[in-house]
Amino acid sequence: MNQIVAGSLEFDRFYMVIMSAFAAMAVFLAAVGIYGVMSYSVQQRTQEIGIRIALGAEASQARNMVVRHGFTLTIAGVVIGLGAAWELAVLLQGSIFGVRPQDPFVFVAVPVVLTAVALLATWIPAARASRISPMESLRCE
Repeated sequence: MNQIVAGSLEFDRFYMVIMSAFAAMAVFLAAVGIYGVMSYSVQQRTQEIGIRIALGAEASQARNMVVRHGFTLTIAGVVIGLGAAWELAVLLQGSIFGVRPQDPFVFVAVPVVLTAVALLATWIPAARASRISPMESLRCE
């Protein structure tokens, strides 16, 4: 009997592993995308950041400026995504069985995880921005 039950669940386990792999890949691609956008933004603002540091801004202020910009974009994306997910969950309610489509745990855990990933992806370019030499940034142009 145990073999029959295990055999009947094998297909579901396979789908769960595949969906977990796709979810992990999606989070990884989101982190790489955010990192790329923030790196490009820092590169475009190199001269501005260098001038700020030359005029007396501390490295932590430059880093916080970049992190604040990334955090603002992240929060905007999370709010828009939560609204869209909430409305789409209502449409999917008839398609799923045994799971509440508007599960509060999911609507709290997923934005927290995605915000943490986005802040980590933003922190790397921000740390690089804080190490910009004013002389090199002014020479870039």
